[in-house]
Amino acid sequence: MVYDIAIIGSGPAGLEAAITAKIRKQEIVLFGSKESSMKVAKAHTIQNYLGLPDIAGKDMAEAFLKHAESMGVEINEEQVTAVYAMGDSFMIQGATNMYEAKAVILATGVIAAKPYPNEERLLGAGVSYCATCDAALYKGKTAVIIGSSAKEEGEADFMSEYAAKTYYIPLYKEEVHVKPEVEVIREKPIEIIGDTKVEKLKTDQREIETDGVFVLREAVAPGQLVPGIETDGPHVKVNIDMSTSIPGLYAAGDIAGLPYQYIKAAGQGNTAVLTAVSYLTEKARREKNG
Repeated sequence: MVYDIAIIGSGPAGLEAAITAKIRKQEIVLFGSKESSMKVAKAHTIQNYLGLPDIAGKDMAEAFLKHAESMGVEINEEQVTAVYAMGDSFMIQGATNMYEAKAVILATGVIAAKPYPNEERLLGAGVSYCATCDAALYKGKTAVIIGSSAKEEGEADFMSEYAAKTYYIPLYKEEVHVKPEVEVIREKPIEIIGDTKVEKLKTDQREIETDGVFVLREAVAPGQLVPGIETDGPHVKVNIDMSTSIPGLYAAGDIAGLPYQYIKAAGQGNTAVLTAVSYLTEKARREKNG
């Protein structure tokens, strides 16, 4: 199936885009979390969202999700690891499946942490952002999984079915629940070491010999997610209509730049999808007229 619009991210920008797309009768696929956004859910109190004064983040996330559900929006929790512009459409690479869409909206948020030393240089040479994608390549090898949240524990479990040794480094304080064969180490990753491929991970306590390091964050840097897209630091460069340097690809919310505000994100999500619909309508008109 070729979707009209693929939306990546289920925070305010992504959900607003999905809701508006449904109203405009678009065939969509929405990638994200069925809990919406951890950033929203963990917010103590939001005071400047129009119509929802002094609302707790958890309640706001529930309100967003309830609205989306009422419009028939479904959330696909498969992790998106790459988006490729293929001319007339986009290929979206998931952990286990590939998807095709005529237009894409990025609403993934931003990465708060800087890349580890050598992370970007060794990407594809032992550094990866999806354990379930590459687990089969580590049969009989050693892998280190760095997880930013508890939802990454499943990737460590999956890796342990292939790798001879799997280490899991949680970057959160909550109790970890992984298979017995996964070794949990509460150490701080410092640097990825290797010349042409990953050889070790340096932590604040030791150096771990490993064949691969999987850095599982809430979001992937836009330049790594979408090859060729024009960026400005951690953000995607956008025009006022939320279009990017790649025709048919749009960005909204925190990934599109400051300020990081929920109401701004929702507004940009609305703008992005309306622009995408106009793009698809004009494209279909041109194709019809030859």
